[in-house]
Amino acid sequence: MTAETFSTLLGRIRSRQAHVGVIGLGYVGLPLAVEFAHAGFTVTGFDVDERKAAQINAGKSYIPDVSESDLAACVRARKLEATTDMSRLGAMDAIDICVPTPLRKTKDPDLSYVVLAVEAVAATLKRGQLIILESTTYPGTTEEVVQPMLEAKGLSADVDFLLAFSPERVDPGNQQFTTRNIPKIVGGVGGASTAAAAELYGATVDHVVPVSSTRVAEMVKLLENTFRAVNIGLVNEIALMCNKMDIDVWEVIDAAKTKPFGFMPFYPGPGLGGHCIPIDPFYLSWKARQNGFECRFIELAGHINSAMPAYVVERIADALNAARKPINGSRVHLLGVAYKRDVGDMRESPALDVLELLAKRGATLSYSDPYVSELRHDGHTMTSIDVADALAQRPDCTVICTDHTTFDYEALVASGTLIVDTRNALKGRDAPTIFRL
Repeated sequence: MTAETFSTLLGRIRSRQAHVGVIGLGYVGLPLAVEFAHAGFTVTGFDVDERKAAQINAGKSYIPDVSESDLAACVRARKLEATTDMSRLGAMDAIDICVPTPLRKTKDPDLSYVVLAVEAVAATLKRGQLIILESTTYPGTTEEVVQPMLEAKGLSADVDFLLAFSPERVDPGNQQFTTRNIPKIVGGVGGASTAAAAELYGATVDHVVPVSSTRVAEMVKLLENTFRAVNIGLVNEIALMCNKMDIDVWEVIDAAKTKPFGFMPFYPGPGLGGHCIPIDPFYLSWKARQNGFECRFIELAGHINSAMPAYVVERIADALNAARKPINGSRVHLLGVAYKRDVGDMRESPALDVLELLAKRGATLSYSDPYVSELRHDGHTMTSIDVADALAQRPDCTVICTDHTTFDYEALVASGTLIVDTRNALKGRDAPTIFRL
């Protein structure tokens, strides 16, 4: 890239004249688009879902972490708009790709959304554009998949256009750490790409951390989430062990975390959920296998975590057995089906596995979740019911799968129903009707 072209792009970023495009307007893309708009950039959001585009243009937020007032203000100021017209990507100075990267049923990476997004960018790619991939993926994706697709028409990365990877690190529902104050990792295919991406993010986030390459940046995200997955696997195994030894694992963790060094508390649960932690270790182990390395430690943690829904069902069986009831024919009510507290995200939620396993054993199922009004299960649509109404129908067992803060746990205990608490939501409460993980 000529010094003049590079200088022009940096000048447009610094003066906030750069037009920024964000592809994928979900939990990652929409908050990022709003932050770019807040920083003074003109932002166009791109998505294949016409409903999302229409809601954004009407100032309506469908992401809990994006307040409707903030979104509406950006739209009114004409700093943010949304479209499904990918041909407009050619008018952007910088493009951020924030599309999903799920797993196939074979646990292999599914880059189909990334490929479609890059194809759309390549169709209108011009000299001087900055392209950044944020979608979580395996090390090498930017150089091995994205770069060749963009260079196919004759332009060269870090020479004619700029290309970088910057992993998304959002934590849905976290009010303390948001898009703005989570440090941003940036790695480009060359020095110019890294510098331009760092300049763009530096205008919108509090701290940018440049690294030496796209591969390093890609690996950072996988390390972060694999670290969590492995440690959760460890504490889940400790929970299984403690149950066999009649020890309260929650008391053990509370005592252990008083050590001021050398220990970080992780907590057991019904299984892993969300868009990253259950998936990222598989991206890493898949890529490692391509290089002749077997991730035995990581994959073992995955096996332990994926077995937790079955363990939850066994605890439900224990609770019902104490009341001389079988799972078959019993009415089991789930409190919370989202993957984590106080969000409506159902991706990879362990509650879905618990529902499926209970259904196979003949349970009659219902659920309450203020953030998930309905869900598809076993070919049928289930609708959330009010907790008080559910308890009034006296279910045989109530299972706390997601510990939403809006639930009235005192009323739950007072109802006398059998309770299986997978989240320690009833900490400090003791009753013969309470069964913990």
